[in-house]
Amino acid sequence: MKSKLLTIDEVATYLRINRFTAYRMATRGELPGIKIARQWRFRDKDLERWLDQKSKKKQVGGSK
Repeated sequence: MKSKLLTIDEVATYLRINRFTAYRMATRGELPGIKIARQWRFRDKDLERWLDQKSKKKQVGGSK
């Protein structure tokens, strides 16, 4: 299945965060995205993997 590219606004809506927060996170390298012609793009598969990793870290860290 092909991966869909999302814009910063779509990512912000998907994560339910402010678009400026999404932009700041992408700029800092906290979100898995790439810049194409000065615009951020995010593969939906990469975001899903990132969310899975975040939730696993939280589960492991919370059990200590």
